[in-house]
Amino acid sequence: MRHRTYVDRVLDKICYGVAVITAKSGSEINGMAASWFSRVSGRPYLVMVAVSKKNYSLEIISNGNIFAINILGKDQIELGRHFGKQSGRDVDKFASIPYESHKTGAPILKNCIAFLDCCVIKSIPVGDHILFIGEVVEAKIIRDEEPLMLDRRDFFKEEM
Repeated sequence: MRHRTYVDRVLDKICYGVAVITAKSGSEINGMAASWFSRVSGRPYLVMVAVSKKNYSLEIISNGNIFAINILGKDQIELGRHFGKQSGRDVDKFASIPYESHKTGAPILKNCIAFLDCCVIKSIPVGDHILFIGEVVEAKIIRDEEPLMLDRRDFFKEEM
């Protein structure tokens, strides 16, 4: 087990929302829980997601050049866990999850509170992640509710 550093603990004090990043390449779809996503430009509307180099979603985003950020509501911890605690290499994460497709074809979760549908315009390797910069081609608020904020204890065992 990796020991958490003081830097890790300080970085945990930054407020992060929780979303499910979904992607499609050909007939393959996948989704992953994420908290490292952000707006990076206002004109044009650009957003960023950070995806681990070990993550199955990396392959799908890289090959399909699209992704969607599905923002979860404060009562959707279990949905976040569903997409964050198992790999799409081993299980069809969408087997029991209702979704639809919009402009890019990336899965949009029917019960998210809002989404951003994006086309990749750039990818940047940084450390153990790849940053995907996406141009927003569609955005919608589905339910005007409070977003789910990350609490490490909801998703990770506390590392000593």
